[in-house]
Amino acid sequence: MNAVDIFSGCGGLSLGFIKSGINVVAAYDKWDAAIKVYERNFDHPVYSADLSDVESASLHISNYQPDMIIGGPPCQDFSSAGLRNEDNGRGDLTVSYAAIVSSIRPEWFVMENVATIVKTNKLQQAKSIFKESGYGLTQIVLNAALCGVPQKRKRFFLIGHLGSEDDFMSSFIKKRLADKEMTVKDYFGDKIDIDFYYRHPRSYARRGVFSVNEPSPTIRGVNRPVPKGYNLHPNDPVQSLDGLRSLTFKERSMIQTFPEDFVFLGSKSDIEQMVGNAVPVNLALFVAKSILEYIRLNNLDHFYSGKPKNINVGPVIPYSYEPDSLEGRLISEP
Repeated sequence: MNAVDIFSGCGGLSLGFIKSGINVVAAYDKWDAAIKVYERNFDHPVYSADLSDVESASLHISNYQPDMIIGGPPCQDFSSAGLRNEDNGRGDLTVSYAAIVSSIRPEWFVMENVATIVKTNKLQQAKSIFKESGYGLTQIVLNAALCGVPQKRKRFFLIGHLGSEDDFMSSFIKKRLADKEMTVKDYFGDKIDIDFYYRHPRSYARRGVFSVNEPSPTIRGVNRPVPKGYNLHPNDPVQSLDGLRSLTFKERSMIQTFPEDFVFLGSKSDIEQMVGNAVPVNLALFVAKSILEYIRLNNLDHFYSGKPKNINVGPVIPYSYEPDSLEGRLISEP
């Protein structure tokens, strides 16, 4: 199947779907820092595009004739870490996502977001658009720690398939979940040399120290060292702060299940935000493999030849940059 990733960020969703065997042929985003990282790590084109311009975006994306559109519209307006004001503007991009899908009408779509989107009017607007276009919808909130990710991260997925009944995949997905949450130690093995680490809490009423023998809490877009004067929380699993450190960029990206050789470029703040915003690669892989297994079990695989389509993307030029003008550094550099 050929897929296009919109609101792609640095590519967590794309990478998971590629690992499943789905052919991601193009990606679209507006954040330059993430686009640079995406372009560095993938062979297919990534475009800088205003995806709120539904007509223009749909026209360009339709040239790829995708069997599937995937993507995670910005979630900050719905997030528990934010103000939860869905009318700040970014929430409208969820509706734009639905309008683009409705315009192109690929056979499948997958939309990812924070779990709290289920309480919003924007989601209801988007679902109405999908239903009017003939999609059956499966809506589910997944705990990434049960999907091959060493992180207790709950994420919302809406999977659409033309002509299907609603909830067509719900029971199928639930059966594939692991029986036990994956811990940091389960995933890293001997590649991590600490037993405990600091993760800055949103409030000091919460603990800030975690063990590698439990799933990581949600990787966020900020990462801070242990503050001077931090007082141990009653639930911190240590008696002393001696030798305690926060996780590195690389460790945080690997908890998001990016491979070790995935290259991050840019400023420290951009990289932290990219890593925190990304869809965990193995969570994306879990969803993609679920769809492919559903297709096989329902004898739908004859629809997909696996051959690239004749693509004419018109005058829009893929995003590009000059490496020698890039600000920032590789995270592997000292």
